[in-house]
Amino acid sequence: MTIGIPSTFDGEVLHAVTIGWPDQVASEASLANLGMTVGGIGIAADFVMASALAVLGVESSGSSIIANLWINGTPIQVTGDPNQTIAIPGGQVVINEQTAFPGGTTVNALRATVFGVADVVIASATAGIQ
Repeated sequence: MTIGIPSTFDGEVLHAVTIGWPDQVASEASLANLGMTVGGIGIAADFVMASALAVLGVESSGSSIIANLWINGTPIQVTGDPNQTIAIPGGQVVINEQTAFPGGTTVNALRATVFGVADVVIASATAGIQ
């Protein structure tokens, strides 16, 4: 599957799944060949994926994978650390954004914000259990 919004967003092989069992929930979302412009900032990656896992009685966990990330033509070293933040003109890009809540977590693999203009999340996974 390929989707596109001319001059704004392109992506291929979109995938999202959530699987639940009585004592746990696992979610993931991914896409390939990302190309987008957010508030005039060009962002591209070969692969973007977010994963989240919630298990009853255990702290929730999550992670993301971003292969070959480029912002405005500059390669970005993805550390894998939660909430890695890259400054862009008028905003920021957060890589592996993780937000915990009681019984679960949300992972946004990539979040691009140009303050007052746009807030775009690519590959978001949420898992929660009570």
